[in-house]
Amino acid sequence: MKIQFEKNQQYQLDAIQSVIDILEGQDLNTTDFEFTLADENKGSLQFTETGVGNRLTVTPEQILANIQKVQVQNEVEPSSELEKIGFKDDKGDIVRPSFGNFSIEMETGTGKTYVYLRTIYELNKVYGFKKFVIVVPSVAIREGAIKNLEITFEHFQDLYENTPASFEVYDSKKLVSLSNFARSNTIQIMVINIDSFTKDANVINQVRERGVRPIEHLQGTSPIVIVDEPQNMETDIRKRAIANLNPLFTLRYSATHTNLYNLIYKLDPVKAYDLGLVKQIEVDSVIAQNDNAGAFVSLDNFKLAKSSTSAVLTILKNESNGVVKKSVTAKTGDNLYQLSNRVESYKEGYIINYIDSEEEYIEFSSGTALYKGKPQGGMNTEIQKEMIRATIDNHLKKEKELNAKGIKVLSVLFLDKVANYRVYSPDGTAQKGQFAIWFEELLTEALKSPRYKDLYSYDVAQMHDGYFSQDKGKFKDSSEGRSTKADDEAYSLIMKDKERLLDMATPLRFIFSHSALREGWDNPNVFQICTLNETRSEIKKRQEIGRGLRLCVNQSGERNTDRGVNKLTVIANESYEDFAKALQKEIENDCGVKFEGRIKNARNRQKIELKKNWELDQHFLDLWNRIKHKTEYKVDYKTQDLVDTASEAVKQMPTVPKPQIQRIKTETKFLRDKDGNLLEVGGDVKSSKERAVSDIKFEIPDFVGYIQSKTELTRNTVSQIILNSGRINEIFNNPQVFMDLVVKAIKSEFDKLKVNGIKYERIAGQSYEMTLFESEEIESYIENMITVKNQEKTLYNYVLIDSLSTPERTFAQECETRDDVLFYIKLPSWFLVKTPIGNYNPDWALIKQEDGEQKKVYFVAETKDPKAAKDKALLRESERMKIKCGEKHFAEFSNEEVQYKVVGSLGDL
Repeated sequence: MKIQFEKNQQYQLDAIQSVIDILEGQDLNTTDFEFTLADENKGSLQFTETGVGNRLTVTPEQILANIQKVQVQNEVEPSSELEKIGFKDDKGDIVRPSFGNFSIEMETGTGKTYVYLRTIYELNKVYGFKKFVIVVPSVAIREGAIKNLEITFEHFQDLYENTPASFEVYDSKKLVSLSNFARSNTIQIMVINIDSFTKDANVINQVRERGVRPIEHLQGTSPIVIVDEPQNMETDIRKRAIANLNPLFTLRYSATHTNLYNLIYKLDPVKAYDLGLVKQIEVDSVIAQNDNAGAFVSLDNFKLAKSSTSAVLTILKNESNGVVKKSVTAKTGDNLYQLSNRVESYKEGYIINYIDSEEEYIEFSSGTALYKGKPQGGMNTEIQKEMIRATIDNHLKKEKELNAKGIKVLSVLFLDKVANYRVYSPDGTAQKGQFAIWFEELLTEALKSPRYKDLYSYDVAQMHDGYFSQDKGKFKDSSEGRSTKADDEAYSLIMKDKERLLDMATPLRFIFSHSALREGWDNPNVFQICTLNETRSEIKKRQEIGRGLRLCVNQSGERNTDRGVNKLTVIANESYEDFAKALQKEIENDCGVKFEGRIKNARNRQKIELKKNWELDQHFLDLWNRIKHKTEYKVDYKTQDLVDTASEAVKQMPTVPKPQIQRIKTETKFLRDKDGNLLEVGGDVKSSKERAVSDIKFEIPDFVGYIQSKTELTRNTVSQIILNSGRINEIFNNPQVFMDLVVKAIKSEFDKLKVNGIKYERIAGQSYEMTLFESEEIESYIENMITVKNQEKTLYNYVLIDSLSTPERTFAQECETRDDVLFYIKLPSWFLVKTPIGNYNPDWALIKQEDGEQKKVYFVAETKDPKAAKDKALLRESERMKIKCGEKHFAEFSNEEVQYKVVGSLGDL
């Protein structure tokens, strides 16, 4: 299989365009034939002694103005200045290099790597830049970046007309690749691990035979440096190493930035979740009940102070609501009997005699030693085994459901110790650990169920494997540092061969791993994530779920966007409430947005079932036979109308500004303490002024061809629109801004014209089959449902709604209770009206009868916020156009007495 990539996902295009726009005023791309050595201080390329490099011609003042404009457009807090990254040099002084740093925040699973790779091609297309270095913090992230470069290469070659480009991983044994990188006059992408160039002892920093350090080849090109997961590169030594690359500027991509230097684009978890760009999250909790007998003690951590060391423990504690597990901090000499509020189990032998933070254990007065991560008492073994069982149950149920859609299901199980899954005999032979033994027993047992007996033809041993860091042939616990690498089949399959792993013919479905898969790896078809820690997981929830947020793909590599399919189940050793609260708090702390109501409890899933003999319900048949017909559309418009309306839109677009220089006069203030020591240098702005730069001359590109490629119109039509608008002279102010504004204006008018001129016709003999209702298994959560009390009025035992949509909930409740509604259904997701701007799924269909009258009225209703239903100008332009298409589609059914309405409540009908 080959994973397919969508080229027109608007949120990704917005992120890419944001980077392009911050360089507004930079010399635009010219062909290589137009570039000469005489073009001193012009263009985006420069020839140096070592080869071809990037050149920045736009001023810092203009970049700041551009950033502020982009930030306002993207609803990001505007920067007051170009924030520089500071670090300490060898003398301890703070250094702040002058190159720019720009942050892009994209939620895990939304295609961050795709976006920065496509940004490379777009920067080349628009400005001509050619040298790019991708800096990664670990082996896992490096492998993910290279894999993405491989599988997107053909896609980008199609998009960018076979622009010559090459990529490779830095290898200290192949230093010639660095000189090739510098000399080449094509797009060059170098992926390098941060630890490969942080120290003087690194090969890349050592003087070679010709008196040149290999890193100088990179420095000479002034590469655009893309920092992948920059929160892992915030130490002084790593910031200094990045600065040593001599970047033209850096682009910093992450979902969880530590520092947001000049944030220009933000796709936070709430926005990604609400737009359906990632999987929904549900939690299947496995927690012990009534396990408070006996003495439970878990050593969770240590607190180190100058004069003492204390231990963080989880113990049983007497509370007002009974004995519960609580976290306490204890020091040498403390008695757990006292700390637990006199729980009898701790009465003898639980005074702490010794705390050893290096060996990570404590010793009690009884002589018993307790090690970190190895709790005593409780039901941890039983909980872990049940978590594996829950993972298998969720997995089998999901794969049974998705087989017909050609979607393979994967599950990831994280461990805190490799030895739990794989152990070694004295001669080095690998053997199954306790988790692997349990897994095979539980999977074998589950597959005996009649429901799953034909699901797989593989031996259970083929269906699971582990990916861990490797040390001299043996796997070890590791955070996946610089020197670790696995070279077995599981490594290749899991880390490098994503397509083969997604193939249903490949038996592997369950992946056991240590920390190596927590960052830098994900797979679109991970539907279950289980963390098998012996204590509660300490890794961040966002990091934990990040491996499975991406929308799934089928066997053709095509994304499935159905929200009913895209659910990520987290099997957790804590309550749903605790998990949800912790995740919501993390997101709020990291991103400043609230995530309430978006995490679901897997135990609250309900199956939505059809009522008996539903296909004989006369009301349903009357309604369905009126609306079931499929249509096709034709668009009728005159080119001259497009020229006229688009010309007017271009005429009305904002003025294209000239580059400006801003002058700010500031009075310096020295803030001192009472002893006269300097605390801070500050200042007050006294005046400022701006001056348009009139003597900058831009190279004018083939702007008609550029606009044509973005709008898919003919050159003649584009030329007429621009000439008729009377705005063509403004291209000399700033060509790129002019072109982008014109594209936006034309596309908006073209979409309106297509929708206004659309005509639907029924397709003879084609309609939606009633059997689709039976073939679709629907499961959802209690909070997304309204219980049906009057079964005669609809098809299902529950009405499925969006839990975050008040209009839908209100409408469903009104349909349930009002006597004048004879029958209603929420239209299924497969009931679609095709439009020029994407498929449209209307909300409701119902039969209404006025009190005392015989006439029945058949409605299709679209529910919106009451204000927007009355004033459609409050809706997004795309929503208004789809509604207009819906009106024209159902107008074809007027002889069937079907009316289409946009409503805020049932009363609007």
